[in-house]
Amino acid sequence: MKIRPLGIKGAFEVTPVQHGDSRGRFLEWYRFDALAEAVGHRLDLAQANLSTSAKGVVRGIHFADVPPGQAKYVTCVSGAVLDVIVDIRVGSPTFGTWEAVRLDDEDRRAVYLGEGLGHGFCALTEGATVAYLCSSTYRPGHEHGVHPLDRELGIAWPVSDPVLSGKDAEAPSLADAGAKGLLPRYDAVHSFVESLRQIDDSR
Repeated sequence: MKIRPLGIKGAFEVTPVQHGDSRGRFLEWYRFDALAEAVGHRLDLAQANLSTSAKGVVRGIHFADVPPGQAKYVTCVSGAVLDVIVDIRVGSPTFGTWEAVRLDDEDRRAVYLGEGLGHGFCALTEGATVAYLCSSTYRPGHEHGVHPLDRELGIAWPVSDPVLSGKDAEAPSLADAGAKGLLPRYDAVHSFVESLRQIDDSR
């Protein structure tokens, strides 16, 4: 597989090698060792999620308190989505920027986003099914969101009338989330990631 760092530190695009014949196709969509080499530490799997969305649904932008945060490894197993990673880490050189990667059941790409980054996606097809591996379990009260249509972020969602959940529609803007102290700090995220690398080195 090919793992390419994105412009936001801590985010990567993963393109698997596919093997096909008259029977179908085979690929490795996740390799802990290859990812660890690229990221600098292992992804300790704690939870696996699966969501199915109607065309035009936008989910996100979601993030978790750091520590422990929630790193994610995301792929689309059926249909297609536009996956978006947002740098919401206060003090980061790329704070407030976003990157998008198309995930679908043809190229079978995946994305990895480290702790402290925001995540969302838009379903480009009916029944788009997204699977993601998480480094920590869901913790009520420690999960937050930024409004996906925040003008300050200016995410170019490929739908004219995105469908949002009630919770996402009521999420604060990036500026309001920062004012409320909800956003992770870049230095705190960096320290936490360094601690993960030290744990890996001691294993």
